[in-house]
Amino acid sequence: MAHSQSLLTARAAGLVACRHCTHVWPAGTRTCGVCGSALSSRSHDSLQRVWAWWCAGIIAYIPANLFPMMKTDMLGSEMASTILGGVVELVQHHAYFVAFVVFFASICIPLAKFMAIAWIAVAIRRPRGSVSAHQLHRVHDVVEFIGRWSMIDVFVVAILSALVQFSVVVSIHPGIAAVSFAASVGFTMLSAQALDPRLIYDASEQPRHE
Repeated sequence: MAHSQSLLTARAAGLVACRHCTHVWPAGTRTCGVCGSALSSRSHDSLQRVWAWWCAGIIAYIPANLFPMMKTDMLGSEMASTILGGVVELVQHHAYFVAFVVFFASICIPLAKFMAIAWIAVAIRRPRGSVSAHQLHRVHDVVEFIGRWSMIDVFVVAILSALVQFSVVVSIHPGIAAVSFAASVGFTMLSAQALDPRLIYDASEQPRHE
């Protein structure tokens, strides 16, 4: 607690930072002189946008798991598999490593991102003494970093759809879940980017109540 109180923020020093190019300007400056972006000490609607994109991601993630991710047409016989169904099939074919990668990237990472973003937003709104601003920033950075790696299922389906097209013998087509999953990943990335990290330090400066 003493460590968080000793931090000097840009606002306390009479400065405002540009969120696009990171240049710092005197408080009251309206426009960044480097990139031309509008400057503001805080984005006061940041949490509202975080929750809006977060809810959109949750809504899109539900059909991504209920509907087929990929449809395979072999000799007139069509087979469809969901994300979990594909993992089970990979395990049955003893492709354990690939099954683990798909399960981890398509199930574990998206759910972890949803929980991490919600945890950060709640911690900002209701700060606790046990959570430091440094911890929240590290979690936020991790969520932004791994967001781009959550599209592995969509990439696999896209590559297979482009390569495995042998006329009437075998053809692979993406299912509706691929679109939903891509939308869910995009929404969660926008949710993480909508957060103004400066609000984390504001929350850490608020007095804690038991």
